[in-house]
Amino acid sequence: MFSHFCSYRWVTTLFPLVYLLAICIVPASEITFASDYPASRRVNHTDDYHGKVVPDPYRWLEADVRESDEVAEWVRTQSDFARQFLDAIDARDIFERRLSKLYDYERYSTPSRKGGKYFYFKNDGLQDQAVLFVANSPAADGRVLLNPNTWSDDGTVALSTYAVSEDGKWIAYAKSESGSDWKTIRIMNIESGEILDDHLEWVRFGGIDWDHDNTGFYYARYPEPEDGEQYQSVALNQKLYYHELGTRQSKDKLVYERPDEPEWTFGATVTDDGANLVLSIFRGTDPQNQVWIKSLEVDDAEWQPLVDDFEHEFAYLANDETRLFFLTDQAAPRKRIVSLDAVARGKPEEVVPQSDATLVDADLVGGRLIAQYLHDVHSEVEMFDLSGQPDGKVALPGIGTASGFHGQRDHEQTFFSFTNAVTPTSIYQLDIPTCKTEVLRRPKIDFDSDDYVVEQVFYRSKDGTKIPMTIAHHKDLKKDGNNPTLLYAYGGFNISITPHFSVDYAAWMEQGGVVAIANLRGGGEYGESWHLAGKKGNKQNVFDDFIAAAEWLIANEYTSSDRLAIRGGSNGGLLVGAVMTQRPDLFGACLPAVGVHDMLRFHKFTAGQFWRSEYGSADEPDEFVYLFAYSPYHNVEPGAEYPPTMITTADTDDRVVPMHSFKFAAALQHAQASDAPILLRVEIKAGHGAGTPVSKRIDQAADMWAFLASVFHMDVHEVE
Repeated sequence: MFSHFCSYRWVTTLFPLVYLLAICIVPASEITFASDYPASRRVNHTDDYHGKVVPDPYRWLEADVRESDEVAEWVRTQSDFARQFLDAIDARDIFERRLSKLYDYERYSTPSRKGGKYFYFKNDGLQDQAVLFVANSPAADGRVLLNPNTWSDDGTVALSTYAVSEDGKWIAYAKSESGSDWKTIRIMNIESGEILDDHLEWVRFGGIDWDHDNTGFYYARYPEPEDGEQYQSVALNQKLYYHELGTRQSKDKLVYERPDEPEWTFGATVTDDGANLVLSIFRGTDPQNQVWIKSLEVDDAEWQPLVDDFEHEFAYLANDETRLFFLTDQAAPRKRIVSLDAVARGKPEEVVPQSDATLVDADLVGGRLIAQYLHDVHSEVEMFDLSGQPDGKVALPGIGTASGFHGQRDHEQTFFSFTNAVTPTSIYQLDIPTCKTEVLRRPKIDFDSDDYVVEQVFYRSKDGTKIPMTIAHHKDLKKDGNNPTLLYAYGGFNISITPHFSVDYAAWMEQGGVVAIANLRGGGEYGESWHLAGKKGNKQNVFDDFIAAAEWLIANEYTSSDRLAIRGGSNGGLLVGAVMTQRPDLFGACLPAVGVHDMLRFHKFTAGQFWRSEYGSADEPDEFVYLFAYSPYHNVEPGAEYPPTMITTADTDDRVVPMHSFKFAAALQHAQASDAPILLRVEIKAGHGAGTPVSKRIDQAADMWAFLASVFHMDVHEVE
């Protein structure tokens, strides 16, 4: 299954605080702010929603910046205005220098094995894009296979996904430009480095899966959009194709389509034995799906249903002859593993029952099912035999996030990564027969995590629901209600926010900042029931959970309202926009990133139509009522005093199109009754987040921390 919404996973980094005062900057309080915002033309446009007339004075800002000179000029003036403010903050240069130094360490991905070869990503430190290597053993240095840093001068062309043929001879890889969801697939001979002429375009939202003859692969694509609509057209009519090596895309074989259901999306997986093709069909971003199967050993075989409704999630894991294993929430909101017979079909048979923890992923490796769980937002990993009997627990290096554990049935080793709030991502090898682990790669970072405190607390939301929150800070922090604090959350799309290491948060914590991460309803931390409690008409629960987190931090004297910043991206950007319009008095600064702010029109652009399963749609009278009630753009009140706010987006974001941020910024600037700044920061040649070059990440983080340093009047010091 794949997601149409990119979460900003909380990848918090906690470095020891180094009090080496070299330079004392000019206090941010001496920076003056001119509230003479760039002009934003207001138009007399209204829409009638089920009898209610709703103004939309900034409808013209919905035009693509590439197609409208007026919008392009407006963006330029807003960007210049933001830069004038940000570049005047001396702390920005200090943060940029420190971030550049902190980012400069070797980082590796978990290796994967195919055809006797091992594949992994490595970033030397400040490379804009990670480089794909191929090696003959998991610990070997290997050789460069694909280096995206050579694909453009500015690092904005990224390697978004890849798949290696079963024999290890071919690699099909997808390139993305400027952060766009659109991808182009190319094919390379792994040994010779020869790139074939095959060129597959208009690919997005889907993977690549090779057949076991090593002659081609399955992928999904969309129709070519009309001129000028590449970054805004609604994603409709996806089709599943088979591409044969050495042929033109126009010759690709259509495998599956549903012209009667243009909003459906498809994912195809060849079973481990190569005998069948498993088709997963989705409506929107909900995990609940249909499953169909087709024999690859019989010419012109017909599709046969295994699951022919959208009542439950059935995520294909692996096969044992005709027995197919699935992860499902059927009769198990925290999920379980079941099997279905590819020939007899029939009802699912339980293999691994639901437990107290949430089952988030599993794979069949080395003859065992390796199940990954979340217990109060921390990873636990357990192995089972194919009858479902427990066969050992994997000893993790600590409390944190473990991911990986992929491979094939005949592999005796698998690999996983481990990280937490004080531990940079390390790579481990698991020997399956003995259940023993060993370090494969560990980054070398010269910092002492003992200087930090990481704690998990549970607080009560408005309706009494217990919500977990992780808080990290320097061990010498005083709870005097005066600490600059960043509160982050996501709360949606069944996505779990787990502890991770982040360089960006390191720079914040070195200046005495607190990082708090709240695991709100709407996510997947406690299974489907937790997700449903923050979905559609229950979305206000998510906002209440976030507000309660802020109130808890203030009540427990970590911070105060005027020193509390809130941050979230994508669906989390919506979260920040909603709570700042509901409780502008509660926060000292707001950082909504690539957010969904117009909840009445989101489904009319690119991937937005998929989100109706999560949010609902203003086209439906009952759903319009609650969407209008919290839509950030529509709830900006003229004359209100909003906190200092920096809205961020990107010009090539074709996931959450930038018009959301444009319209929200214009509305806030028009309404603002105080002298607190409302800035719009627009990244150029970037998208929703995936594939963003390291250089741009450093710039973004430096601007974010400088903004908070200014509005919180922080004394920021050089760290050596």
